[in-house]
Amino acid sequence: MGEGQPRLNRRGLLVAAGGLAVAGVGVPVSLAATADPPPLPFPPHGRRPVSMAMHIHASFSEGIASYAAHLDQARRNDVDVIWWTDHDFRVAAHDHRRMVHFDGAEELEGGLAWTWKASTEGRLTTSAADFVDSPHGTEDPAKALRLTATGAGILWYAGQAWNWTHTGNISDTTLHLDVLPETSGPAAVLLVEIALSHHPARGGRPAGQHILRYRIAAGRTGHSTDGLVGTVDLPAPPGQWRRHSLPLLADVRRLWPDLVAGDNSLRGLRLGVSVASARGSFVVDRLAFDRTRRAGQAGEDLRTEVLRAYDGAYPEVTHHRAYEVSLVRHLNWFGGDQTLPEFPSPPYRDNDVTRTERMIGFLHSHGGVVCWNHPLDVESRQSLARLMVERNNLGADLVEIGRGPVDDHLWALDVAARNAVFFTAVGVTDDHDGTDWRGRGDRHITYVWASSTDRDDLVAALRAGQAWFTDLARYRGALDLEVDGRTAMGAVAVTDASELTVRLLATDLPAGASLEAVIGTVDLAGIRDLTPATRTTRISGRQLRQGWYDLRVTTGDGSYVRTQVRGRDGALLGASNPAWFLSRMQTRDIPPARRL
Repeated sequence: MGEGQPRLNRRGLLVAAGGLAVAGVGVPVSLAATADPPPLPFPPHGRRPVSMAMHIHASFSEGIASYAAHLDQARRNDVDVIWWTDHDFRVAAHDHRRMVHFDGAEELEGGLAWTWKASTEGRLTTSAADFVDSPHGTEDPAKALRLTATGAGILWYAGQAWNWTHTGNISDTTLHLDVLPETSGPAAVLLVEIALSHHPARGGRPAGQHILRYRIAAGRTGHSTDGLVGTVDLPAPPGQWRRHSLPLLADVRRLWPDLVAGDNSLRGLRLGVSVASARGSFVVDRLAFDRTRRAGQAGEDLRTEVLRAYDGAYPEVTHHRAYEVSLVRHLNWFGGDQTLPEFPSPPYRDNDVTRTERMIGFLHSHGGVVCWNHPLDVESRQSLARLMVERNNLGADLVEIGRGPVDDHLWALDVAARNAVFFTAVGVTDDHDGTDWRGRGDRHITYVWASSTDRDDLVAALRAGQAWFTDLARYRGALDLEVDGRTAMGAVAVTDASELTVRLLATDLPAGASLEAVIGTVDLAGIRDLTPATRTTRISGRQLRQGWYDLRVTTGDGSYVRTQVRGRDGALLGASNPAWFLSRMQTRDIPPARRL
């Protein structure tokens, strides 16, 4: 803490809590311990616990989830807020596939590969997928693809771009495909199948992934649905090349008028020859992806339009736009002005530490808070702790600590806390499917103490560390730390007291679960001792009086306290953020939002 930083005592805390403090006026006395403080109201100070799913991907990312699927999961699981953390470069469709020329089983565009994979279903007597010199499309003079099948079944040829860069939201996407029917008819058709997003049950349909199927053959036209499969019949005269334009959004609207059509991803794409006791032969060429509204910031504008269709549709759930910034070490960005950063070409992820630090600086310059995502994906817990201590957590405000392996992430948190590296630990779902939040391995939601679900209130609570995470399926109680009647979770205080009382708040512990108080030393050990310096006190459910327990803490040269809940089986079910109590000036600046 810097020279002249105010120190707080009980009177100072009560004045601040009562709204009588004057900005910039210090209270230069020490924070004192109180003997046997009276019970406090819960929840305290007019705030309430707000639950949040903070890492969620929907139809502007690469998975099968729709926004509707996640909103339905939030409602089913009593989660108050969703942050939409779609990948930034996918929202912009940056360096996503533009054309497939059918020149071979693998072909490059901008150095990124498109690959094909064959499969069959039914009873085919023969099938073949051949890249031929002739015939070919008039505007694509190299090779083309001939698909042939006989018998009763389907020959499928599924395509995929590197890192799913053919996927993404369909709201501005039209496909164009050149087709030459060689042998076709009612019993032999060309299929172009688009796997869309997963949606909750609606309109008499079950929950599931919708499929848009184009059926190209002589004499067919029209739209029809069979549950989750929608079919568009397109005529194709035999022996003639024809360019077929497939307006995905318009066709989804016509097939399923009750869906938000724009809330769909082009998740999968495959071509097929379907035969019914017949022979079919088709030549295809020049598959074009026409995306009209993704240049620069336009992708974010498009996402905003799609999300607007859900205004008021799920009144129990508040949702806010955010980003997962993905071409450095992954960062979730909450709040701010949603300005997309510049993207490298090709869109390779770069784990360079300095590049990540620069990106965090860019995001901070545009407001909000930044979270370091899945930090152990390229680090061990030891190397992660070293980065946190040596490079001040890369400048990130938050870290995904509530994810597997949770104990390793908490180990790194304790090393950082020992060294007065201040950040907010949050939980993570990182869900791309929207099918079953409770059934996932990573299912930790984050709670904050906030007066509302407004974006600015939530960001302020995250910045201040007034947050805890819990296992969505096993524990949904509230956690907090208080000193002298004032919330201290996430906060940093300077005190002359050798001891103080920290009130631990924990509600709704499951049967057989216990609360653990983790008390750590803050000695700024640095890289000479990259280990936690902690001891743990176990508090049974019976010891909690109306959800609280008073813990006497010896501050020493500096200390911190955090809590965690363990189930009867020893599994970690939830954890709070620390409160720090320092007795001397530290080498690191204390963020203003954390000053008690």
